[in-house]
Amino acid sequence: MEFKRSDFPEEFLFGAATSSYQIEGHQFGGAGATHWDSFAATPGNVVRAETGALACDHFHRYENDYRLMASAGFDAYRFSTSWARVLPEGRGTPNPEGLDYYDRIVDSMLENGLKPCATLYHWELPQPLADLGGWRNRDIAKWFADFTEVIMGRIGDRMYSVAPINEPWCVAWLSHFLGHHAPGMRDIRATARAMHHVLLAHGSAIQAMRALGMSNLGGVFNLEWATPVDDSPAAQEAAELYDGYYNRFFLGGVFKGEYPKNVMAGLGAHMPDNYQDDFATITAPLDWCGLNYYTRKVIAPNSDPWPSHEEVPGPLPKTQMGWEIYPDGLYNFLKRTQAEYTGDLPLFVTENGMANADVLVDGQVSDLARIDYLNQHVAAAKRAMDESVPLKGYMFWSLLDNYEWALGYEKRFGLVHVDFETLARTPKMSYEALKIALTS
Repeated sequence: MEFKRSDFPEEFLFGAATSSYQIEGHQFGGAGATHWDSFAATPGNVVRAETGALACDHFHRYENDYRLMASAGFDAYRFSTSWARVLPEGRGTPNPEGLDYYDRIVDSMLENGLKPCATLYHWELPQPLADLGGWRNRDIAKWFADFTEVIMGRIGDRMYSVAPINEPWCVAWLSHFLGHHAPGMRDIRATARAMHHVLLAHGSAIQAMRALGMSNLGGVFNLEWATPVDDSPAAQEAAELYDGYYNRFFLGGVFKGEYPKNVMAGLGAHMPDNYQDDFATITAPLDWCGLNYYTRKVIAPNSDPWPSHEEVPGPLPKTQMGWEIYPDGLYNFLKRTQAEYTGDLPLFVTENGMANADVLVDGQVSDLARIDYLNQHVAAAKRAMDESVPLKGYMFWSLLDNYEWALGYEKRFGLVHVDFETLARTPKMSYEALKIALTS
């Protein structure tokens, strides 16, 4: 790596991130059905109809995974909790096995010197709640707050930090407008409601955790830089709209209590009645803000119905996902988020990494492309820090190769290679390079 720990302030946190459904093995421990199980069981939705039933079997192998993190010199572990593991019906009676499991893994994190950084929800909604409308149903905010009280009532005393919902754009737009993730809808009215209700649930969970006496609570937002395809006014307007519904809608709702006008021109007619009254909850004060950043998109206008634009291939090198490698976007977002939304609030890069076509050869994975990607993005973040952005930590995605949602087990984001037949873990060259950077 072209950076080392001593390049950063002493209190700066380096960590790695995962999510429950992607690594745990959802078939274990009495977990209930999720809308991802249903989505994956529908032909055509997921590569080879793969599911998170076994995933990386982290449910049984977590101690070894945390030892790998400790050995690499990581300070923190960003993990998520499974709503359906804790409350199989989404509401009602908790599952003792699920609560015991999270108790055990948090204790194991601490034993390995890792600060537990929890995300309450990373996309696996209990199916019984999906049957009631899921994120389209305003009641989900209360259901989510109740889940928050149950899980944080059990493990909240040992959390370093907590965020309610990972990547609101994916929960709402990607899943209800584009249909690429569960529940696989393509409905503008469902999208408008989901976008608002996910923020209402976020604020309700923050309030629930404050009532439990918890602190160091934040929000995690996925951001994509929008570049117009050319200098035309139409392309500029298209890119601004993409930026509006992808980035500014969620940051604006949480930190300003308002939604962008260009987005509301399309979604306004479909929003819940009196939605503005919910901003008092949505803007519940936060202690930090997390940014998940991977790529940019080049946006061109078209003649389709609103939002009347499309993504076009850009000229930059691309990852295994086909995503352009654009580290300046991370710098831009750190600067803009501080200037326009968060001010002096601590910022964290809560996810950054790349999918690469990694191959295990003679016991090694030579993922030099990932090392280069991380070097470029850490340098971009450091540049923002040098210009007074209050960045306090950096979480790499992901610790392990895992279940990559609709792409199944095909795309590999991990610092550690997983053989999905034997489940053997093999640290990649990127892991070893980070280990040297963080421990030397």
